[in-house]
Amino acid sequence: MNNKEYSDIREIIFDCAATYPEHNAFIIKNPDMKTYTNITFKRLKDDIQKLGTAFLKLGLKDKRIAIIGKNRYEWAVCYYASVCGVGLVVPLDKGLPEDEIENSLRLSRADVIIFEKKYYETIRGILERKNTSLSTLICMDKIDSECPNYGDLIRQGEEELAKGNDSFEKIEIDNKKTSVILFTSGTTSIAKAVELSHYNIASNVNGLNRTEKIYDTDTNMAFLPFHHTFGATGLLLFLSNGATTVFCDGLRYVQKNLKEYHVNVFFCVPLILEAMHKKIIQTIKKQNKTIAVKLAKMVSKFLLLFKIDIRRKLFQSIIDELGGLRFAISGAAAIDKKVQMDFNDFGILTVSGYGLTETAPVLTCENEDFLRPGSIGKALYGVDVKIDSPDEEGIGEIIAKGPNVMNGYYENEEATKEVLKDGWFHTGDLGYMDKDGFFYIAGRKKNVVVLKNGKNIYPEEIEILVGRLEYVAENIVFGIPKDDDYTLSAKIVYNKDYMSEKYPTLSAEEIRNKIWEDIKAINEKLPNYKHIKNIIVTAEPMIKTSTGKVKRNEEIKQYV
Repeated sequence: MNNKEYSDIREIIFDCAATYPEHNAFIIKNPDMKTYTNITFKRLKDDIQKLGTAFLKLGLKDKRIAIIGKNRYEWAVCYYASVCGVGLVVPLDKGLPEDEIENSLRLSRADVIIFEKKYYETIRGILERKNTSLSTLICMDKIDSECPNYGDLIRQGEEELAKGNDSFEKIEIDNKKTSVILFTSGTTSIAKAVELSHYNIASNVNGLNRTEKIYDTDTNMAFLPFHHTFGATGLLLFLSNGATTVFCDGLRYVQKNLKEYHVNVFFCVPLILEAMHKKIIQTIKKQNKTIAVKLAKMVSKFLLLFKIDIRRKLFQSIIDELGGLRFAISGAAAIDKKVQMDFNDFGILTVSGYGLTETAPVLTCENEDFLRPGSIGKALYGVDVKIDSPDEEGIGEIIAKGPNVMNGYYENEEATKEVLKDGWFHTGDLGYMDKDGFFYIAGRKKNVVVLKNGKNIYPEEIEILVGRLEYVAENIVFGIPKDDDYTLSAKIVYNKDYMSEKYPTLSAEEIRNKIWEDIKAINEKLPNYKHIKNIIVTAEPMIKTSTGKVKRNEEIKQYV
């Protein structure tokens, strides 16, 4: 564990380059899809200095620099070169439609945009409409255009450094000043722009380093997008420990890439772990090994009482299919307790964490010493977390105070005052804390269905139960207004391939009836007021953010 206290992002980059100069910071798959390029920590630092120097030569000091594109090495270098003293960075969601990209640029007053070549026509169109402050375009790739590109700027920066230009390294960083603006939602017309500083981000890395064990022999796959604070802070966490980062070829290739790169540490969302878990369980059933696996779990749990751990030997075939994975960190949404327990039973340490963009992002997390599946862990080192105004069941709003809490919402004083009160950040999430200091999420404050009899229904807890059905790919539970009350409803997306293989003769109506029978069985385990009384069944995926979270409001508004 790295117990150093960093004050800013540049300090993290420079320290890991000094500590692990010849270690691989990144491994990049080449365009031939067969060979790879290794990027050492020394080269990472050198490339950042070259590009930062070129940016200063280009006149970008104190400019607002937007970045858009998929996770790649050049994205990371552009981000670090920009944020480490050149200007203020605005990472943009690569999945935004053109009008929302334009709106984000307008709201953030970005002067510069760094982009992948696939966005060139989009960016040029935005520039021509003159609704933004854009004046400089920089492409990560070489294109037929007069705009500067990454490769040329790296070479120009190298020439400047050779001449003795040390302007980039001499920049003083004000670690409390806003250095990053992040939009909280894909719907930028209503999105809030979060202002984060070096201090916010570095303090979160410090807290995570004192909580989680990351080694310089680890390989991490950058699955979460870098424009998302969970992905960006996660990358810094791994870099600060000398770990290697590789890139995912796409959602369909997650498991293949885990094996290809022998990934042993994985920052991800529950959706990915739950999908992998369903595949593992289906394979176990097909091979008629359900009883054998159950017995193996019992044996390993018994031996653990005597501190004898043979889990990774007993379940080596499962672990091998996941590339040798040893540690999975789940965040951005609640993970099914059973899924987390199974992965830990297989010998893959699987922990849950919780946080928000506004907190850079982590507030609570588990580790191997404090593991309680179903919880979101304990407060992160250096952060105070508590339950505000708990009800008779101990449920109240989760609020937090710490160095990772944002400076505020950009040009939105009213919204800032709503969430920052007396130094405490009000998350909008409801939860409770047990006697040992573990926190639990009950649901989003705005998602709670309040019945006329005063009962509160937290949709998320029912969604977990529905999600355990083998054929369910995703689901949401919500209330549809009826008279002066609500009818609890569920939208269920089923796995078409699973249904075709398991029930090849069922019609669409018969599939719906099958699902309804399973929902009735879930209802029997719940009190009457929590019963689902209406279902919407489809095989079409829901509208999601780039981190795989369902856009609830956009889904629900179709039915209410």
